[in-house]
Amino acid sequence: MVLKGKAWKFGDSISTDLICPGRYFHLRSNLPELAKHVLEDADAQFAAQMARGDFVVAGGNFGLGSSREHAPTIIKLAGVSAVLAKSFARIFYRNAINVGLPLVECDTDLIEQGDELTVDLAAGTVQDFTKKIELKSHSLPRAMLNILNDGGLLAHIEKHGDFKLD
Repeated sequence: MVLKGKAWKFGDSISTDLICPGRYFHLRSNLPELAKHVLEDADAQFAAQMARGDFVVAGGNFGLGSSREHAPTIIKLAGVSAVLAKSFARIFYRNAINVGLPLVECDTDLIEQGDELTVDLAAGTVQDFTKKIELKSHSLPRAMLNILNDGGLLAHIEKHGDFKLD
């Protein structure tokens, strides 16, 4: 799976509260509407200005905090193609793969706001065309790539009738 888009840069420790603000709790049954507020408390313009296919790029411990499964869901619904970060909170990571949101663990220090990126999930590479550099990421296991290619864990199970590792 190869993804292309522009980088939206965020810092370290972006919590699920910053991704999915609690004041919009009442929108949990209207996820497209909730997605209009994704990362609003970290960057008020993000949801309105990002383009479908763009990337969220962050520092360490992305997705920490409560286990709001809505957080990765609304990132995906907003049109983000993947999240790149130095590290991810464990529950966020699991929820993201389950909903079909690719996560890329790599050194994001050299990526800046607006850089044009191409991410190859299978090869474990991030090409920054603005800086003309290639970054190595941790390639995802085949089972996770299969889940992502199928659109998430539920779609994967519906397609195969079970959880298939191959």
